[in-house]
Amino acid sequence: MDILPLGVWLDLLGTYVFGISGALLAVRRGLDIFGIAVLSVAAGLAGGMIRDMLLGATPPTALAEPRYLLTALAAAGTAFFGHRLVERLSKPVMMLDALGLGFFAVSGCRKALALELDPLPAILLGVLTAVGGGAVRDLLVAEPPRVLREEIYALAAMIGAAIVVVGAQAGLSDSAVAGTAVAAVFAIRVISVRFGWRAPRARGT
Repeated sequence: MDILPLGVWLDLLGTYVFGISGALLAVRRGLDIFGIAVLSVAAGLAGGMIRDMLLGATPPTALAEPRYLLTALAAAGTAFFGHRLVERLSKPVMMLDALGLGFFAVSGCRKALALELDPLPAILLGVLTAVGGGAVRDLLVAEPPRVLREEIYALAAMIGAAIVVVGAQAGLSDSAVAGTAVAAVFAIRVISVRFGWRAPRARGT
């Protein structure tokens, strides 16, 4: 039996990997240790806080439970001391961002379903949870948020959240559904970047 519920693990993992993505971006921009910590906390916690506020869960879990802030700060420390090692990966910020996107899409949708929201609002909450932290991170360094760029981003989170809804309605194992959804979001995001896939546009644009 897990020491912590699956939803908490998903939130903590999402906080950590999104936190590292934010901290790495801060390192690339030459920010000091305070700036690195700020971007890590913003990227790791903003999505979950937006979700909780929309669900009326106040104070947000990220503020009520210290382990979330500590996890984001641990991510900042990882990037501060180990950024050279992490940067050896191919497109580390994008890869970590894709992984965090999957974790938060699943956790956001699961929490909405647990509060008995209908499937479509639950999927929407999953997407908002997934893209919120990355959007705040990008805005803090004056970059257009990834969710507004050409690459498939929110669509990947939407597919992951939809997998959670289908799995819940089919009565499948929570852990199996969560793992499948995270893997799907990660794969769609990475493949879309690799091959330059874009969401459909209106004709003539």
